[in-house]
Amino acid sequence: MMRAAVLEGPGAIRIAATARPEPGPGEIRIRVEGCGVCASNLEPWAGQEWMTYPGEPGGLGHEAWGFVDALGEGVTNFAVGERVAALSYRAFAQYDIAAADMTIRLPEELAGQPFPGEPLGCAFNIFRRSDIRAGQTVAIVGIGFLGAVLTRLATAAGARVIAISRRQESLELARRYGAAETIAMHDHWEIIEKVKSLTGDNFCERVIECVGKQWPLDLAGELVGFGGRLVVAGYHQDGPRQVSMQMWNWKGIDVINAHERDPAVQMQGLREAVEAVAGGRLDPAPLYTHRYTLDDLGKALDDTRDKPGAFVKALVTFS
Repeated sequence: MMRAAVLEGPGAIRIAATARPEPGPGEIRIRVEGCGVCASNLEPWAGQEWMTYPGEPGGLGHEAWGFVDALGEGVTNFAVGERVAALSYRAFAQYDIAAADMTIRLPEELAGQPFPGEPLGCAFNIFRRSDIRAGQTVAIVGIGFLGAVLTRLATAAGARVIAISRRQESLELARRYGAAETIAMHDHWEIIEKVKSLTGDNFCERVIECVGKQWPLDLAGELVGFGGRLVVAGYHQDGPRQVSMQMWNWKGIDVINAHERDPAVQMQGLREAVEAVAGGRLDPAPLYTHRYTLDDLGKALDDTRDKPGAFVKALVTFS
């Protein structure tokens, strides 16, 4: 048996004793060391009309790392006891199952460090799709975990980053991760005029929207210069969106949906993230600001929504 979080309904989680899963052919079982809390968890937590309850044991948890606990038939490239990160989907539990080909071994350089692989891999895939080059001006709308990592990657690529976010703590974080300019995300037209001034009326070659709401998407479109690229990295799951096709047509911009569903591409981003963190090119540790036990998952979700103080990202860890 194992302990697992079950989403019983909007705002309601129960910690249940449930059967420990068994790996099938090509799968491994992971003894979960920890799992990040994703902003995409918030809509199911709040309750959306497309949700059904109760959820699966461990459901919502998809940012896991831990230790290989058992091997399914045919798995020869992992050994019990190895530390790994995986793209799995029921990791708010003591154990989860992952496909072996969606799992990556963590090198010794990462020993003892949390490694929520899914969001780190996403950041690298988004960065690749953004095609950021030295000398470009890049606006990043929304500075949380994802926006901060992208700020570091874009800056390291030689771009000038303009970070736009609501909270003062987020703007300070963006500065620490390399942003050249920061703008408080309060007044729509004031932000546009500020970016216009900072870019000599040219606006930005690249704009990455990291919020997943209508207004930030509207704002992001306004900030792209002629022939530039708008990258949608925010997870828009609370309803339809409207866009200004007239403006997008007039500017001749490229629009990229940077959410990847190809498993090979997802794993490419994860491998790049492991190499970057292990090699010291990216230090995400300051972004893991809050830690919770499984029993406090509801509090972790509330804090992910409300962002108290210097909150950036929550991790649920298992002792």
